[in-house]
Amino acid sequence: MGWLKRLFGMGKPKDAQVNPTPQPQAAPSTSTSQSNSTTKSIAPERVGLNGEYDQSGLAKRVALAFDEDSELDDIDTLWVAQTSSTVVLKGTVPSQDILNKMVSVAKKVNGASNVDTNQVTVA
Repeated sequence: MGWLKRLFGMGKPKDAQVNPTPQPQAAPSTSTSQSNSTTKSIAPERVGLNGEYDQSGLAKRVALAFDEDSELDDIDTLWVAQTSSTVVLKGTVPSQDILNKMVSVAKKVNGASNVDTNQVTVA
């Protein structure tokens, strides 16, 4: 079972990307006479798998990056979460080398400012 399926109960969406181009979001209108052409950007850690706004976008994109790496795609004793732009890893990994690789992969995901491994045990 892949990371996205295990952690978020979803398969890989069509055209999902680890670092998609954010889709423009309509800014809330303050008056009815204003044009809807005003847009706001999505914070990098809130960009979803297809560029849409997603509260857990960073964690999902890190999970996708792990799914796409053949060395990491079968580790089922670790979980990925996010606190703002920090990727939080929790659980157990088989070796320090695997943990180092996971941190390296997670840091390459757009929007990740830090990777917290304080809750990871190396078996």
